[in-house]
Amino acid sequence: MGSISKPTRIIFLLLPWVVQAHILKICPSCEIKRIKDGIAIAVDFDTLLIKKGTYKEFNIVVDKSLTLLGENYPVVDGEDQGEIITITSDNVTIDGLFIINVGTSYTSDYAAIRVVKSKNFLIQNVVLEKLFFGIYLEKARDGIVYHNKIIGDAVEEFNSGNGIQLWYCKNIKVERNIVQHVRDGIYLEFSDQVVIKDNISTNNVRYGLHFMFSNNDSYENNTFENNGAGVAVMFSKHIKMHNNTFKKNWGTASFGMLLKEINDAEIIGNTFEENTVGISIEGSNRITYKKNDFVNNGWALKVRGACYGNLFLDNNFLYNSFDVSYNSKLNDNRFEGNYWSNYTGYDLDKNGIGDVPYRPVKLFSYIVNRTPETIILLRSLFMDIIDFSEKVSPVFTPDNLMDNAPKMKRLK
Repeated sequence: MGSISKPTRIIFLLLPWVVQAHILKICPSCEIKRIKDGIAIAVDFDTLLIKKGTYKEFNIVVDKSLTLLGENYPVVDGEDQGEIITITSDNVTIDGLFIINVGTSYTSDYAAIRVVKSKNFLIQNVVLEKLFFGIYLEKARDGIVYHNKIIGDAVEEFNSGNGIQLWYCKNIKVERNIVQHVRDGIYLEFSDQVVIKDNISTNNVRYGLHFMFSNNDSYENNTFENNGAGVAVMFSKHIKMHNNTFKKNWGTASFGMLLKEINDAEIIGNTFEENTVGISIEGSNRITYKKNDFVNNGWALKVRGACYGNLFLDNNFLYNSFDVSYNSKLNDNRFEGNYWSNYTGYDLDKNGIGDVPYRPVKLFSYIVNRTPETIILLRSLFMDIIDFSEKVSPVFTPDNLMDNAPKMKRLK
């Protein structure tokens, strides 16, 4: 008898898994009527095909490598009893469910879907409504949260949870999700190598995105609009923030983005439009700000103390009330080759670069920082006069903070 070829041996080795995998149908008229019962019967790598209908269940624990696949968006109603689905096994997929009525608690962070110490998971095409926390990843890794819609009804911070939360996670992709009306749209803490891409996070009570103590992450092509405070990035390093939109985050304590204790990061190609403050920066160093658009903000940049070695290159500052605000006379940051709509210099050699350096910090911005009520004098002739005087002979603003090569035309 001839020997078995290598490809054939591989097929035979995999055959037991193929034979064991089944599709188990769940519906009110099926033999299996409840999702919990389907999980109890199933073995690893089975698929639970959940037919259209309403399943009033909570505390569903997925402790096997299973796929829970909804057909025509079956409703899983937790009836406000507590957590709804908890994943504790590797290689789990949740796809196509409509989950509602997560329990609210002041001692437990009940979630519509929680993933605990699991890897290689996929949560996609899920709709979550009437929730406390939406998708909560806890010490999970190597997973994907893709194309979900999370709509809360949060009004105040203290009794609401976050849409997508990652805690002590690694190598997670969060892509193409819509998150609205929760406390923080997306929240990361102690989570590294996370990619946050193509999400829309709007109308949330506090932050559209909030992360702390998380390193080597990237977020790109996201939209953060009309959130209570904007986006907060704190106590992290090696973060890449590319091509996002921060828009209409208005309020006395609002901003497009807050940076606090951020080091060695990239902020490139983003749009900050119609925010109280485009970027509020504190204790953040060695960051490259490049090819960003700051449009119609109250303050484009509000730089607080202890910010060193930052580069602002090829950005557009368009029609902001204040382009740059500084609370110190010391400057260790470099502004170069930006376009400033308030620049009134000339270009005699026609090389596209202004012949006169531009000083973006106005004395009036310094005064408003110290006495906010003076903002009512914003358009007065008196303010124009003192700004001109400070420009000629700086006393209160950093004398070396200037763009020596301001562009004459808006950068594309």
